[in-house]
Amino acid sequence: MPAHPLSGIRVLDLTNVLAGPFCCHQLAHLGADVIKVEVPGRGDLARQLGADSALNERQMGVSFLAQNAGKRSITLNLKAAKGVQLFKRIAAQCDVVVENFRPGVMDRLGVGYEVLKGLNGQLIYCAISGFGQDGPMRDMPAYDHIIQGVAGVMSITGAPDTAPYRVGYPVCDTIGGLTAAMAINGALAGRERHGGTMIDVSMLEATLATMGWIISNYLIAGVDPKPLGNENFTSAPSGTFQASDGPINIAANKQEQFEELCKLIERDDLIDHPSYVTRDLRKQNRYALREEIENKLKQRPAAEWAEALNGLGVPAGTVLGVADILAHPQITERGMLAEFHDVPGTDRDIRLARTGIKMDGEPPAVGAPPPQLGQHNSEVYQAFGLTEEEIRACQEEGVI
Repeated sequence: MPAHPLSGIRVLDLTNVLAGPFCCHQLAHLGADVIKVEVPGRGDLARQLGADSALNERQMGVSFLAQNAGKRSITLNLKAAKGVQLFKRIAAQCDVVVENFRPGVMDRLGVGYEVLKGLNGQLIYCAISGFGQDGPMRDMPAYDHIIQGVAGVMSITGAPDTAPYRVGYPVCDTIGGLTAAMAINGALAGRERHGGTMIDVSMLEATLATMGWIISNYLIAGVDPKPLGNENFTSAPSGTFQASDGPINIAANKQEQFEELCKLIERDDLIDHPSYVTRDLRKQNRYALREEIENKLKQRPAAEWAEALNGLGVPAGTVLGVADILAHPQITERGMLAEFHDVPGTDRDIRLARTGIKMDGEPPAVGAPPPQLGQHNSEVYQAFGLTEEEIRACQEEGVI
């Protein structure tokens, strides 16, 4: 399989901030030619977001850099009649359009799916929104933490005395982007047989789809899920425990793993203890069992316990910070991080995360850093047939 299976596929990325750009980030790394269509003058809001204020002022915010490498940026005013005509001209020659406006916005602009389908019957059109293109919540604005709350994610995150708690990164935006990328790839695979496709991605539903065990416990077993902190709701002892120097995650989910853990900590008596002899009993008495185990774990460092437990087939790991895992050989040696030197608009080298997959032993990668706003106007518009004079006229009229 080639390292870039989407080579030759042209994507128009009209998205902003996270879910849509993250979707197109995946497509770019898989080889698609992703053309990011941005509002003249200000572009993607993410250009102004991130922890480095100097980069925000230069419209190259860290939030933008994180997921736009390899894309080409053009500017286009879709509120101008000439801009609409130009967009139609481009979309007629593209394979995929991705947008994450509120439902109905593209139709009001005159470039919705039905219009574009009439120009390009093979077009795959993907709309990402908080709640989907129909339904009673269709028109509600949505940011990641809004979806986390509505989806029930917050209700089961945190401990009983701290929930509801928000997940520490934009998990719903990310899930929405991944779901959209998966759907687009599926539609591309079936396009020869079925033609173009309208894909409606609801971040709410995409998030619920990833909560399968939680939801099924309610729908099938009638169990209303509750927050358990760092405990594993399916098993015990399984969760985060305290060692002498910090926390350690242990997943003794199987009977043999529980027994190996008990032997390692020299508490063989726990194996046949009437409160812990079965999986269900261990779940019912998880907090008392935790105390018994932690009394021993607190005598040695987390890394030592993790090494010993993994050697016995009991999954365990220390709890690392972001800086620690990014510097770990498991990440640095597998090509997860890309480095771009002297990136235009930033005047510095930047490192970015790739996608987390390998194909034939190689991580899919893009060859160019994130673009400056409108950096590729000339080359892209010329490729779609505009002359230099027409491009200059569009610039003077505020169309691009």
